[in-house]
Amino acid sequence: MNKALRQSTLLILTLLSLNARAADIFVSPKGNDANDGTKASPKATVNAALRQARELRRLNDPSVKGGIHIILAGGVYQLTEPVFIRPEDSGTADSPTCIEAVEGATPVLSGGVNVNGWKRAMGTIAGLPSIAKGKVWVSDIPAVGGQQLLFRQLWVNGKKAVRAREVDNDDLMARILSVDKAKQEMWIPAPNVKVDNVNGMEMVIHQMWAIANLRVKSLTVEGNKAKVTFHQPESRIQFEHPWPAAVIDKDHKQNGNSAFYLTNAIEFLNQPGEWYADSRTNKLYYWPRNGENMNIATVTVPALQTLLKISGTADRPVSYVYSKGIAFEYATWLHPSQQGHVPHQAGMYMTDAYKLKVPGTPDKKGLENQAWVGRPSAGVEVAYAHHTGFENCRFAHMASTGLDYQRGTHDDDIIGNLFKDIGGTGIQVGVFSDESMEVHLPYNPEDKREVCTNERITNNLINDVTNEDWGCVGIGAGYVKGINISHNDISEVSYSGISMGWGWTKLPNAMSDNLITANRINHYGKHLYDVSGIYTLSAQPGSVISQNYVDSLYKVAYAHDPHHWFYLYCDEGSSGFTVKDNWTPADKFLQNANGPDNHWVNNGPQVAQSIKQNAGLEPAYRGLLKYQDLNKQAPINYVGVDAKADKPQVIEVVAAEGKTVDADKVKDICMRNGIPVSSLYQWKNHLVLFGYIPGAERIQKQIKEALDKVEVKLYDSPYYTFSNKENCSGKVVKATEWDNIILTANLMDDRKKQQEYMDHHATQFTKWPEVAKGFCNASFQQLLAFRNGRQLMLIISIPRGESLDKLNPKTSENNPRVNDWNKLMSQYQEGITGTQKGETWVFLEHLDN
Repeated sequence: MNKALRQSTLLILTLLSLNARAADIFVSPKGNDANDGTKASPKATVNAALRQARELRRLNDPSVKGGIHIILAGGVYQLTEPVFIRPEDSGTADSPTCIEAVEGATPVLSGGVNVNGWKRAMGTIAGLPSIAKGKVWVSDIPAVGGQQLLFRQLWVNGKKAVRAREVDNDDLMARILSVDKAKQEMWIPAPNVKVDNVNGMEMVIHQMWAIANLRVKSLTVEGNKAKVTFHQPESRIQFEHPWPAAVIDKDHKQNGNSAFYLTNAIEFLNQPGEWYADSRTNKLYYWPRNGENMNIATVTVPALQTLLKISGTADRPVSYVYSKGIAFEYATWLHPSQQGHVPHQAGMYMTDAYKLKVPGTPDKKGLENQAWVGRPSAGVEVAYAHHTGFENCRFAHMASTGLDYQRGTHDDDIIGNLFKDIGGTGIQVGVFSDESMEVHLPYNPEDKREVCTNERITNNLINDVTNEDWGCVGIGAGYVKGINISHNDISEVSYSGISMGWGWTKLPNAMSDNLITANRINHYGKHLYDVSGIYTLSAQPGSVISQNYVDSLYKVAYAHDPHHWFYLYCDEGSSGFTVKDNWTPADKFLQNANGPDNHWVNNGPQVAQSIKQNAGLEPAYRGLLKYQDLNKQAPINYVGVDAKADKPQVIEVVAAEGKTVDADKVKDICMRNGIPVSSLYQWKNHLVLFGYIPGAERIQKQIKEALDKVEVKLYDSPYYTFSNKENCSGKVVKATEWDNIILTANLMDDRKKQQEYMDHHATQFTKWPEVAKGFCNASFQQLLAFRNGRQLMLIISIPRGESLDKLNPKTSENNPRVNDWNKLMSQYQEGITGTQKGETWVFLEHLDN
């Protein structure tokens, strides 16, 4: 073969090799769908590129042998309809379809519409507060498809603005006054301003582990209170459904009545960063924040609910289609504006729900309510697909769910993506309940292809999601099988970090073999309690929760039960779980009405630091952390801190002399009631539980029923309290974490001396101020003294890791009157049964976990 022929052959082989790699279809915002899709002549839309790819596959073009790459240039692709991927768009394992960004670019598929033509509002605007006059700008509400656009969100230069609301600080929300279910009326404190027209106004109510968005029908002010009624269908659902309901705290067992705020009235537009859309006048008003120039600002409102839809059927699924490096931004969700929004849990809104007059169903004899739910829309939705995936994508500025794998999917990958500024759940997977299926019924379809199986959700950063629907979660999984949720970093969520399961049932269902491992969950529980870093429901045999790092749960002033928060929480029906080696700051866990075969091993602060350090994003993905924003100024909950505010109590279990209390049974009761096992202390035949004990009388009864021949005593409230926070001033040590030292003794069997003892403690701060000063010098965080009959319980709280032997001498250092006090007290005290002669106070040892 001569040289020229050989070179020609090599060139042909090289070209064939390039063609065999893949078919490349280029897309650019500057392109044209009539173009041929080459780099020099790109398409303008992804849908047109998909059509071209579909034709290549239909005609079995040789170029698709190595796959199809739809390559997007940087810029914004303004969508007027969702990108729709069908079964005909499927690839194969050897020839996948990839929708990807040009290297170094960030193409944005946007469902938003820009609002232009802003001018400073002039003249009189009915209802606008005087403080806002001269500061508000106005534009026309955009029209889409010839109709005025309805929207619930607005962003200025990519930063979310606030729909005008009566109270801007959540901690200052008012509380409802009363609820009349029969009349479907609610009474609230009269608004701070007079509202002339309630058309479009909404009331957002804090309801335990969910919120409700109710469209206001009427608001009638009577003196300092107002009667509110709501539109249908949400009015019926709101007043009939029992769980979760608005709280009316008649017995003072909760944290007051439910908090609420009113929104979407021009009378509430009184702060920079707020907006109001007046549908009657077609005008949009906005009060710019500091530094925003409305002459050049980019103002965006969402017009599409779904930006990308991948959908096949069980028999003809979509397969082998991947998205890489794409941004999905600006998606709306209008259900709350059209029908209200009353969620059951995890954002699933109720279509019907009511309390049963006669409790019980064939599956659950004690069930006293029924509910049916719908599913919120998502910015990206996937159904009946397999071997699809999203890698290095961005999901942002969305009203509801970010990415939702709904049903009929398997072997998909969600890897290394950013989920930020999302109104609902970040990532959602699996069926929760079909709209025709009551939520407590176990989902177990005959066609197993319906079940989302073997999904991998790894190394995603999820930050500032659930910022509208507070009851949503970072990652939510319904009925799933073989799911792998690992190495994600979840923060700034209003409710739980990861929620997995549905149905509240111990019965067999579609779930099994699920894995939640090595995730980092922090700064969660921002608005709602009955909350956990990781939360589960129902039977899931073979499932494992391991090596996660859970920390920093927000302290919420208006939570319905300020103590009902947890780091790990297996709720009703949870069965078949191994919960092992999870790092948390304390063992504040809950097992509520669990089924069998759960195994809890080595969870809490004692877990190896390496597990804490390795949780969250793996090194290759930690660049995403530059997008993470944390509110490090907000208060965080700590177990055992500020116990005075928590109304701590003591339960003492006393076995017969020479016997010991069955600590394992008491531990089990603690776990089932959300009480840290680390709250247990023991001395000989005495076992003591100290801390906040929800329903202490109920716990006392449970222990009596579980253990034979024991005495169970409740020390309900302290007769003496010292608080570093309240009783010390100057440079004192205020610790965020405490160790508790527990001692017990008896008062002398002399009523007169007992009364003298109590009188001395009642006047100690005034007559013996040196004692409190000594406690301050020793860095004691708190002292509590309880009494039951003659027996005393003393709790000394010191900074975590310190030693009482080291600190106690400081109480009397240069402070001799403390010694006088101790000498005085000794004449009133003696040891309890079982102490040695001359022994008074005995120390209870912390019970090993």
